[in-house]
Amino acid sequence: VQVVETGGGLVQAGGSLRLSCVVSGGAFSMYAMGWFRQAPGKDREFVAAISRSEGNVQYADFVKGRFIITRDNAKNTVYLQMNALKPEDTAVYYCAAGEYVYIAPEMYNYWGQGTQVTVSS
Repeated sequence: VQVVETGGGLVQAGGSLRLSCVVSGGAFSMYAMGWFRQAPGKDREFVAAISRSEGNVQYADFVKGRFIITRDNAKNTVYLQMNALKPEDTAVYYCAAGEYVYIAPEMYNYWGQGTQVTVSS
């Protein structure tokens, strides 16, 4: 199973970015998908996750109302729409596939290489 994230970049505070994550080599519709992030010197932290059927969606408190996670099973893709970005959102963002929606990163089986998001003030 391969997981590839795209869409990172440099954006000013208050701006938006949409991250995409394509999963190949496996049955995408059978995976719950999660987004995590890791800033320099910090642990990897949960951002958002979505279940196979989109019936269960969870967000970290610090992104509620700003980020939206969606998925398109026909395209084997999960998205993270990030709005109202803040400098503290700067991090490498990772996509992960797992069996269920979990907050703990160790519960996910497959990971992408990450995409850098930098928010300038």
